[in-house]
Amino acid sequence: MLSKLELERYSRHILLRDVGGPGQHKLKAARVLCVGAGGLGSPVIEYLAAAGVGTLGLVDDDRVSLSNLQRQVVHSTENVGKLKVESARERIAAINPNVAVELHPLRLDADNVGELVGAYDYVVDGTDNFPTRFLVADTAYARRKPLVTAGVLEFYGSVTTLLPYAMDTNGQPNPSWRCLMPREPETAALTCSEVGILGGVVGVLGTLAACEVLKLITGVGTPLIGRLLMVDIRDMGFDLVDYYRNPASPVFGQG
Repeated sequence: MLSKLELERYSRHILLRDVGGPGQHKLKAARVLCVGAGGLGSPVIEYLAAAGVGTLGLVDDDRVSLSNLQRQVVHSTENVGKLKVESARERIAAINPNVAVELHPLRLDADNVGELVGAYDYVVDGTDNFPTRFLVADTAYARRKPLVTAGVLEFYGSVTTLLPYAMDTNGQPNPSWRCLMPREPETAALTCSEVGILGGVVGVLGTLAACEVLKLITGVGTPLIGRLLMVDIRDMGFDLVDYYRNPASPVFGQG
């Protein structure tokens, strides 16, 4: 049940015909794992907390540094040196004390990722390296968990939603992350610490990722399944690229 204060807090959601009280109850019951509490994770965490997602799990082993604050708005100057998950918990409490927060101050690896992903209903990945993105995507598929994943660099970003264990509306199996990117790049990918990032870019892509999670939970609209949304902030271009199931992908046990 929603308390009187919660009804007031979420009144603008409840007014939405496609969300209403039932949608808000779904949000309150949901458990979402946020992988990364940095640039992309900041708007994801803030908007999911504000929306009333019942439980947020935060995964990050890093500490807040001064160079983070140009874009990682979930953290404050006074929290430089703190674990990012602890800093983000403080921000969540300030936004919405109704949200339960579970901290995981660790780096995901093959030994811990399965148990962590399995403990949540939805996963959103805002990490900055391909090994972790592949690990999370493969595990979410194996554990049958919806995954929203986003990436950014310089002035650009992309976001997509993955449910490769399910069928689309036409009865066809959805694509996996490895249908979009079959394997990790052979050379190390550039990072924001090497080439830079316009601060607002993570705000745009992280907010889009948060919207995808909210859509999945409430059942509103059409998620970005089989579609990669590519964003070019420099020229303010938004492009949708379709991608499809590849039965020969190694993730399906073939090929």
